[in-house]
Amino acid sequence: MINNTSSLESNIRNTALIFEGGGMRASYSAGLLTNLLEDQLYFDYVAGISAGASCSANYLSRDIDRAKRSFVDVVQDPHFGGWRSFLSGEGYFRAEYIYEKTPQPGGTLPFDYQTFAGNPAKLRIGAFQMDTGKMVYFSKTDIETPQDLMKIVRASSSLPIFMPPAHFRGKLYVDGGLSGGIALDIAQQDGFERFFVMLTRPRGYRKSPMKYSRLVKALYRKSPQVAEAMMNRHHHYNRTLDQLEALEADGKAFLVYPDTMPISQKEKSYEKLLASYSMGYAQGKRDLPAWKAFLEKE
Repeated sequence: MINNTSSLESNIRNTALIFEGGGMRASYSAGLLTNLLEDQLYFDYVAGISAGASCSANYLSRDIDRAKRSFVDVVQDPHFGGWRSFLSGEGYFRAEYIYEKTPQPGGTLPFDYQTFAGNPAKLRIGAFQMDTGKMVYFSKTDIETPQDLMKIVRASSSLPIFMPPAHFRGKLYVDGGLSGGIALDIAQQDGFERFFVMLTRPRGYRKSPMKYSRLVKALYRKSPQVAEAMMNRHHHYNRTLDQLEALEADGKAFLVYPDTMPISQKEKSYEKLLASYSMGYAQGKRDLPAWKAFLEKE
């Protein structure tokens, strides 16, 4: 049952909120997310990978403005990235700046860590650990400072090839999307049987096998676990979508597919990102009654 509240208490229990990754496609998710916050739909469990990790952190900080700015306005920052920063070794997206500098007080995207930390909802963020070749799902128990949170979000979001690996507590991590990019597995392990999932591809999409396997093997010859995960990612991703659709058919999942996806994961046009956000927002406003009907049944 949903009970609107202005406090930090959650009002949706027994249903896991999951944000898919997808780079700048999450501008669409940010529009959808805005509807959750505007209508005070506060889940007590949220999980995200890659761009979904940023959505999860913004959601728990309940910062509507930052949810949008993180995937739209950010590209107007001259330090955001591009091919020049990629060739310099900083990454196509300048990860250290984006994830560790902009959220600080006085930064261009200050993060409300106090509200985040005071929010009782549980959090899971997935990142791929390079030396073990396994997914690691961080929780709030791993977060002691704002810097810890931002390093974890960066670890989850460090796209192989396009961004350097992220360091956290002596380990190297790359994008958690290598596991598939949808944190259904950890939500199930944590005991959930109902799921509300915000996806970044239209219904019916399935991922194709990687085309450049030889190049990937060469680039990651010292980290064969990363290369193997990249080449097998489509299997994990498609299997997770099959599981979600089976759960949906059984009434145990609500899958929020974008009506359309007008941009790629590396989009840098402010106008296109704003349009993507606006489409997501309009879709969320239209579909809010259906969302509530599902959530009321928990």
